[in-house]
Amino acid sequence: MLTNAAIMAFLATTDADRAKKFYGDVLGLRFVEDSPFALVFDAGGTMLRIQKIKELDPPQFTALGWNVADIRGTIGDLVKRGVTFERFSERYAFMQQDDVGIWTTPDGSQVAWFKDPDGYTLSLTQLSVAGRS
Repeated sequence: MLTNAAIMAFLATTDADRAKKFYGDVLGLRFVEDSPFALVFDAGGTMLRIQKIKELDPPQFTALGWNVADIRGTIGDLVKRGVTFERFSERYAFMQQDDVGIWTTPDGSQVAWFKDPDGYTLSLTQLSVAGRS
């Protein structure tokens, strides 16, 4: 039924100006609209609606992620823009990350995580050949 329907992504923010700068200026998403209820961005053809709310308790899992062709290059670009990548190796012994924060999955895909200004965990993934099937 929804096979051919476009998916939309939703997050929330307690500070619309800060979120607009982060998602637009830092991450480089195309800004579409600032309505009374949400900021809207085009994230590679997917609508990202960042709802404006008063209080927020972000989940402790990854809320949004990007599949990238060059994870190291993307990390380097984001670090230059002030993004700090998360280290989970101390909490999760199985998740050994390299010097820039990349964890290599059992199938060879590479993943790194960072947070947005509201505390959502976001990720970058470079899929291995095995991970693409």
